[in-house]
Amino acid sequence: MPTLGVNIDHVATIRQARQTVEPDPVGAAVLAELGGADGITVHLREDRRHIQDRDVRLLRETVRTHLNLEMAATAEMLAIALEIQPDYVTLVPERREEITTEGGLDVAGQLDNLIQVVTQLQGAGIPVSLFVDAASDQIKACAATEAKFIELHTGAYAEAQSEVAIARELEVLAQGCTLAQKLGLRVNAGHGLTYWNVYPVAQLPGMEELNIGHTIVSRAVLVGLERAVREMKAAIRGG
Repeated sequence: MPTLGVNIDHVATIRQARQTVEPDPVGAAVLAELGGADGITVHLREDRRHIQDRDVRLLRETVRTHLNLEMAATAEMLAIALEIQPDYVTLVPERREEITTEGGLDVAGQLDNLIQVVTQLQGAGIPVSLFVDAASDQIKACAATEAKFIELHTGAYAEAQSEVAIARELEVLAQGCTLAQKLGLRVNAGHGLTYWNVYPVAQLPGMEELNIGHTIVSRAVLVGLERAVREMKAAIRGG
């Protein structure tokens, strides 16, 4: 059964909406871990729309499980990651105008640059995951970078409406999972997963970790973060 990485970006989104000091993402990470989170995920965006540099530094000092830093493959973010030394880095695409990350990283289209970034991070002892769509050319390009992990983008699955479409997108993810493992890549997944659609993805052979944020934070507004995380752990198990 895959582990759960809780993305706490939206806790910071609420804070930044008023440019104040609460709610504190560092406190949220503590509560998430008390609720059973196996890891904490944050995305330090170039425009700093939610998570701030100070948050990442404090989380590095306080997270007891593991800290997954999502970031764009830029020189600025590379320098921050090398300084802070998260437990691992997930390289993601980033556009200023998007509300949230849309689609996977085009690894095949920027292979040379990504090889350099992955080499520097992993040379410093920071394992790298690449956030990609479950397309064979992208997964093969990920293997060429020698990254340790991929994170399969589950957005198309999460947005599918009919049973036929859901089954089709789940099969795409399953095939991507199989190919990645054949190429020596470890597999995580995330984006758009909820309490109601997570179980089939959790059942994919070889799936190691699911990174989930929005639905957990949304639930936490009503029932508290510890309970929201416990309920997601139960949903992953099929509860």
